[in-house]
Amino acid sequence: MHFQVSWRNTWRNPKRTGIILTAIIIGAWTMLIFGGLARGMMASTLSNALNTLTGHIQVQTRAYRDDPAIENRIENPGVLEAVLESTLPPGAKWGFRIRVSGVASNARNSEGVTIVGIDPDREPDLSFYGDLVSQGRLLNNRDDHGIFVGQALMDDFETKLGRKLVLMTQGADLETASRAFKIRGTFRAEMEGTEKQYVFITLKAARKLLGIKNAVTGACIRLPEEAGQTGATLTGLDRTVRDLSRKLPEGLTALPWGQLLPLLKGYLGMFDSFMMLWYLVVFTAMAFGLVNTMLMAVLERTREFGLLKALGMKPLWIIRSVLLECLILLAIGLFAGNLLGFATVQAFAGGIDLSFMAQGSEFFGMGHIIVPFLTLKDVAAINAVIMVLGLLVCLYPAVKAGRITPVEAMAR
Repeated sequence: MHFQVSWRNTWRNPKRTGIILTAIIIGAWTMLIFGGLARGMMASTLSNALNTLTGHIQVQTRAYRDDPAIENRIENPGVLEAVLESTLPPGAKWGFRIRVSGVASNARNSEGVTIVGIDPDREPDLSFYGDLVSQGRLLNNRDDHGIFVGQALMDDFETKLGRKLVLMTQGADLETASRAFKIRGTFRAEMEGTEKQYVFITLKAARKLLGIKNAVTGACIRLPEEAGQTGATLTGLDRTVRDLSRKLPEGLTALPWGQLLPLLKGYLGMFDSFMMLWYLVVFTAMAFGLVNTMLMAVLERTREFGLLKALGMKPLWIIRSVLLECLILLAIGLFAGNLLGFATVQAFAGGIDLSFMAQGSEFFGMGHIIVPFLTLKDVAAINAVIMVLGLLVCLYPAVKAGRITPVEAMAR
């Protein structure tokens, strides 16, 4: 009975009701669009960071994080391999690396680089290596004199495939070590800085260059990701880190990506706060229209509310009736706004190309293609904000209606 009366009152003035619904629909729609874009940007930034040799977890010596030099290496990787094989969940990928700072040079140029010794069979599952080949080919385990470099680095050196590049670094004996390598292939990365920073050689070649036998500087781990998961929401990440920490030999530590990239973790956490702030800003603009229109509806019905009070209706019943009208408007507006928002996000499921602003997106660590998506948490938060705060702002017109007296109604 109460619902039927409130429903009829809602459509008593179709024009006014249409204005309120339009405001609610636009508010919900813009919130969902912004939420989808924000999630896409965050996922792209995190994906780039994880693919740029970080992974979900890295195992290193405790000293290597503070001083990434070859003397802080893992001397016996066989023990670590046994721990990884017995501890990691099904579907996880891992591989050893040797990663040191060095200098790449030829007759025309020289630049500081990060030398990365990899297992060519395992590395494509761990990083961007293997996915972004621009020219030539990838390395193989027998390629002791091959090197895989970024396209931007090769352009700076004014060289080409098959030409030599000399790598210099500090060896295990603390003396300068150098060796010439032939360029086998080049890669294109999302950020030009990545192309200039990293050069890849095989683990065997890196050990010869540094003068070590079987040592590595660390292991990189990628855990299986399911649909809708990112490194920030990955199921089992903390549990895997705890399991590894209990089993690792003395002196080794397992570091999740959040500890390896604390600035990025803080940035992503701050982004969630910005999203909630945006929701409140949009709702505030919508709330002014909502409360103003509901107040007009109450004032137009002063005589009606006064008559109801004279007939014995309690103020609480009048307040409940007005709030029910507001609830009906919010429910209809949210339903239509959600449908419009989902349709818009789905329309951009193929990705939004940001190549025209590549330098700007690179500054924030984002890729050139942003794929918007919504999480259940975002949808629930948006609907809760609009519904709960919408009822709160409607409380003022409802209370005002409940305070109308028969005498006041007769004066109108």
